[in-house]
Amino acid sequence: MIAGLEAAELPADAIEVGRIADAWGVKGWFKVISFSPEPEALFSSKRWFLLPTERGLKTFEGVARLAVKEAKEHSDTVVACAHDVLDRTSAEALRGARIFVARSSFPTASSDEYYWVDLIGLDVVNRADEAMGTVRELLSTGPQTVLVLDYTQDGKLQERMIPFVSAFVDDVDLKARRIRVDWQLDY
Repeated sequence: MIAGLEAAELPADAIEVGRIADAWGVKGWFKVISFSPEPEALFSSKRWFLLPTERGLKTFEGVARLAVKEAKEHSDTVVACAHDVLDRTSAEALRGARIFVARSSFPTASSDEYYWVDLIGLDVVNRADEAMGTVRELLSTGPQTVLVLDYTQDGKLQERMIPFVSAFVDDVDLKARRIRVDWQLDY
């Protein structure tokens, strides 16, 4: 096991939130590619769970826990340092590692805010209770987020996009796993 890592088990509620891109500086800091435009989960959790890269050089095996000392925004990226990762060589050994955080450690979202991971897989219906599809992913287009839905028509898998803005989204019911929208099937 490399410096700063200890063997661990992946929490049952683990969510992949990013990857370690490379070392940053000479004092053990590293750059992180966040999978969210607002990486609060990276900032709020002091325990990251790492899995080695899926391809390329693997510097460790299994699941490892990293005790994070500090994570912050720097320019257009996130940089972090961890206890016992004290130099550039140790930080370089983390390159490519997949970062997971326990969902329970995410900051609580406001009443009208949702984590993308909570929306994926939800069914979407319109005001006429017509099935629009299931959320496959979300896209950030800059000014707004877009729901990308999968649906089947004439036996073929299709894609539909709906802006995730209050003008079109009437209700998000996480318990019922449903989003109600003001949208028509032929849009």
